[in-house]
Order: sequence, then C-alpha cells, then structure tokens
Amino acid sequence: MRAVVQNEKNRARMAKVAAGSAALALAAGALLSGCADDAGPAKGQGGPARPQDPQARQAAEHARLAAAARRWNLDRVPLTPPAPPAHKPRITPRDGFEVDGQEEEGLPPVFTTVPTKQKVVFLTIDDGAEKDPAFLRMMSELKIPYTAFLSNYLVKDDYAYFRRMQAQGVTLNNHTLTHPYLPGLSYEEQKDEICGMQAVMKEQFGRAPTVFRPPYGNYNGDTLRAAKECGIRYAPIWDEEVFVDHWEYRDWDRSLHPGDIVLTHFRGRDDWDGTMVDDMRRFLNKVTREGYAVARLEDYL
Repeated sequence: MRAVVQNEKNRARMAKVAAGSAALALAAGALLSGCADDAGPAKGQGGPARPQDPQARQAAEHARLAAAARRWNLDRVPLTPPAPPAHKPRITPRDGFEVDGQEEEGLPPVFTTVPTKQKVVFLTIDDGAEKDPAFLRMMSELKIPYTAFLSNYLVKDDYAYFRRMQAQGVTLNNHTLTHPYLPGLSYEEQKDEICGMQAVMKEQFGRAPTVFRPPYGNYNGDTLRAAKECGIRYAPIWDEEVFVDHWEYRDWDRSLHPGDIVLTHFRGRDDWDGTMVDDMRRFLNKVTREGYAVARLEDYL
C-alpha cells in the first residue's frame, strides 16, 4: 500500500514538472517572436521600436520648431534649407575683388555671394567679443547654421564658450590674432597674424581651418599670399550686414540675393541697444519673410 501511494506521488511530481516545462517553452517562444498572441511586448518589457512614420516625424519636428520660434519671439518659423548640393559650386573672386596674380598663383578667392539658384543665405559672425549663452540656446533650438570667424585677442578669455559652439556643429574659422588692418602690414607681419591664428585654432579647437576672413574686409595681394601659405583656401567677406536696429547693404539694390553671405558680430548691450538674441531675431524675421532659408556655408565650399 505504501508503494502505491509513493508511485502516485511520483506521477504527480512528474506531471507538475512537465507542465512547468511546457509553460517555459511557450514563454520562450513568445519572447523569441517578439510578441505573444500578436499583442506586442508585455508592459514593462523591452521590444524593437517601430520606426516612426516619416510624415509624423516631420510634423513633430515642425511643431518643435514652431514652439521654439514662439519662445524666441520670432514672427514665423524659419525655413528649412534644402539639402547641400551634390556638386559644390566653383568659387571665384567677385568681379573687381581680384589681386594681381590671383589666378596664376591660385590665391584664395574673395567673394560675397556663393553661386546658387537656391533661396538660401549664409550667416557669418565675426570676432568673438560677446559670449552670450542665450544666443547658443536660441540657435541650437531653432537649428540655424552659422559660421564663426574668431580673433584670438577676443576669444582667449573663454575658449570653452566656442568649444560649446563647435560641439553644436558650428565651424570656427580664422579672423587673425589681433584684428589689424592687414594692408598696412608687411607680408611677414600678415603671415604671423594669419598663421598664428591657425596655430591657436589647431591647439584650442582641434583643427586649422581653410577659411579666413580679413578684418574689416580689407586685404591686398600679400594678404592672400600669406593666407595661402597658412593653408587657407577661401576668403569670404559679405554682401549684407545686420545689426540690432538696421541692415546695411553692399549692393545698390539693397536686397537679399540667392547665396548672399550676411555678416554680423558677437556683440551685446555694451556695444548695441540690444543683445545677440535681438540681432538674430531681426535677421531671421527678414530672411524668412522674404522666403530665404539659412544654409551652412561649408556645405557649399
């Protein structure tokens, strides 16, 4: 009798083990398939994320930009620039801005507009005197590309500010060590200003740029020869300049053109009746109102 009871207990234990094994197998199958009964991952468990619909993703990004535009008191959402050109345009000097030996010596071209039919403009900001954290936030939230031309005597007190800018995708370029009137210097003095800033850029920001802007937009043949010797390939200046309270134009028609380079400065209330945020608001409101997007200069060089 005792043996019969023991046999019954053994059979019960074996049945329990078999049932548990079956349950484990079913659970493993569900995990391997990524779902159970096509119901998706159980709450609290991981699972492959479903790709968001492109239209939904675009709508979400536009809503984010619209919120940022409201936050920074813009009139409207800045336009999104087109994709960079598959073939970059050939950059040549602006008519009348060449120097003797320009083509023969392959000197960096001085230009104010990039050849393109796209309704884009390029924002460039000079020197580095003002280091406004609100400006960094504004441009990052609105995803506005720009190029900075730095002078060492103004940025050396806070290289970290411009490293943060660089981390946001901004290209940092050469604007000399001390911002002198270059045509008044000898070739060697000009070379020291430009190559010296190249060394600073390499040490502080990890690379020596290939783009240089002469201070005040003034240069001569020695400037471009020195720039070439220092590794510079392009010397863009500007077609328009924006301030907190007005715009200035190089051309008689006083209007924007496709591919125009726009200048402003790192300035604040010590120099202007406003901040860099105010300056950018004026810039963005105008270019957007006139149907232009802000593109990244380096994508066209």
